Amino acid sequence: MKIILDKSKCIGCGSCTALCPKIFELGEDGKAHIKEARIEEKTENEELEVEKLDCAKEAAEACPVQAIQIK
Repeated sequence: MKIILDKSKCIGCGSCTALCPKIFELGEDGKAHIKEARIEEKTENEELEVEKLDCAKEAAEACPVQAIQIK
C-alpha cells in the first residue's frame, strides 16, 4: 500500500499528526510531512510504501482538505 500526501492541498491543520504521529509530522513550513517519504518528482507529492496502514487511514479520513490518499 502507498500513502500519498498532496503538499499543495495541505493547510497544516495537524489532524494527521495528532492521529498518526508514527507516520506524519509538521514541518518547519507549517505543513504535514510523511516521515521517511520519497518525493515524487512530477507532482512533488510525498509518498511512502507501507505494509500496514496503522493509523494512516484514520489520518486520511480526518484530513479536512483530502490531502492524504491511500492507494
